[in-house]
Amino acid sequence: MLTAKLIDNVWATRKAESLNGYKLMLAEVIGGGSFDGQRMVVIDTISAGIGDRVIVCTGSSARRMLGDDSLPVDAVVVGIIDEDCSFG
Repeated sequence: MLTAKLIDNVWATRKAESLNGYKLMLAEVIGGGSFDGQRMVVIDTISAGIGDRVIVCTGSSARRMLGDDSLPVDAVVVGIIDEDCSFG
């Protein structure tokens, strides 16, 4: 899993039919070490918005979140970060 900030909506006038009905957003990885600053398109199933800090699940785990391993999806928003907690 990664933490990211949602920075924009993504509209696709043509896409795989299996993606119809899913909200696409552009996310920028934060707090991901060497992945910091990387941008990715994510599926948002929890109604997050631009500017929200979120938890993103990637790979086959992302497809399982959508309930279909055959979907062409690699990243899904699974949580909105309300507050950072540090343990030390």
